Amino acid sequence: MYSLVWKFTVNPNRINNYSSEIPKEYKLYDNFPNPFNPTTKIGFDISKNSYTKIVVYDIIGREMKTLINENLLAGKYEVSWNASNYASGIYFYKMVANEFISIKKMVLIK
Repeated sequence: MYSLVWKFTVNPNRINNYSSEIPKEYKLYDNFPNPFNPTTKIGFDISKNSYTKIVVYDIIGREMKTLINENLLAGKYEVSWNASNYASGIYFYKMVANEFISIKKMVLIK
């Protein structure tokens, strides 16, 4: 009797580098879907290697969840957020990378 050996990579931060293309500029995209329940994806572009941080805030500005807080290589990325432990409402997500700062709004409906 034997068992198969499986090899796989675990991505604890849920960051997916989905393109080898180097973007010309930094960009934070609208999340999809929006409104969402309970999971959404946030796309963003990094034009040069950068320390990148993406944080989710509630409607009154309290920090709810840090999605990314690390150095990333230039590229196109997507990160997912599972908000199953959060209340319905309006949330904001903010991306900071080098001099680039952008904030977007998303709606969680349960």
